[in-house]
Amino acid sequence: MIKTTSKYLIIGAGLSGLTTAYELYKAGETAIIVLDARATIGGRILTTNQIDFGATWFQNHHTHVAGLLRELKIEKFPQYAKGQSVLVYSTMAPEHYFQNDPNAPSAHRIAGGSTALIKKLAAPFLNQIHTDTTVLAIEDLGDSIKVVTNKAAYSAEKVVSTIPPRIAARIDFLPELPNNVTEVMKKTHTWMSNAIKVGLKFKQPFWKARNLSGTVIGQVGAVTELYDHTNHGETEFGLMGFVNEALRDLTPEERQAKILAYLTKYLGQEIMDYSSYEEKDWSQDKNTSCDTIKSIYMSPTYGNPVFADSYMNGKLLFSGAETSPLHGGYMDGAIYSGKLAAEKLKHK
Repeated sequence: MIKTTSKYLIIGAGLSGLTTAYELYKAGETAIIVLDARATIGGRILTTNQIDFGATWFQNHHTHVAGLLRELKIEKFPQYAKGQSVLVYSTMAPEHYFQNDPNAPSAHRIAGGSTALIKKLAAPFLNQIHTDTTVLAIEDLGDSIKVVTNKAAYSAEKVVSTIPPRIAARIDFLPELPNNVTEVMKKTHTWMSNAIKVGLKFKQPFWKARNLSGTVIGQVGAVTELYDHTNHGETEFGLMGFVNEALRDLTPEERQAKILAYLTKYLGQEIMDYSSYEEKDWSQDKNTSCDTIKSIYMSPTYGNPVFADSYMNGKLLFSGAETSPLHGGYMDGAIYSGKLAAEKLKHK
């Protein structure tokens, strides 16, 4: 039995899905329901203890992020990069220290963490977001679409799937999507699906006092990238970065010991004075990753043309960071595709 009927149904309460809902809401369309399999909204934007374990940075050419932040009155601030940075390129040679080019374009972070953007976007329609709701099947009924979940069935005039294509491939589509579309969905790499992030908090930014930027680039060893993660107000001090995936098969305790030993070697004994230590292995998140993890170290290709088309007689659209023809895999791509989906819905 169909529980809820809505004009628009959006699958995924990540940045793309919430952008689409926000744009529709601005245009006066309030008959919107957003479904998400997670217990919380945000998708791969996740800020815990003021550390961004998901999407974190954007750059000057990411104009859609900057524009949305201005519209929502959320501040941005530059990634701290002053002082010496550390490059570890060999186990047989000492570390190399380098200065970041002060004239190089800076990456930016979002004041309050990336989750601040999610909270502002979702605020107007928060009670229309249904969490812990996994989509199992999508059926074309002719004049509407039926969406079956683990909790109830929904009916909508239009549906937008904004979850990663590889995750969306788990859904039963009735009738089935064209074979070439299904194949593309299964082969589209999911951004963050293979990443392990680590975040440490400190009472004081000891690295700044020693003229270190907090940046460590590790071509070998336990940590591949590390950056200063002090908050915008400079009241919370931290370091955050990416862990070598070779450590995935260790126990959490073994992995932590290797990470701390590595960072102590290159940043100093003060690393052990951390006030909190947290990790996020996105490969263990069933809504992001799958059983066969494939690490991609070159930029994957996103924005396949099949995602620009509509399906089920124009009632089903695809959106999201992986589908975006512009800046795919970035927050900017998620926002761009979210706006694009809203425009398509409004003009059909």
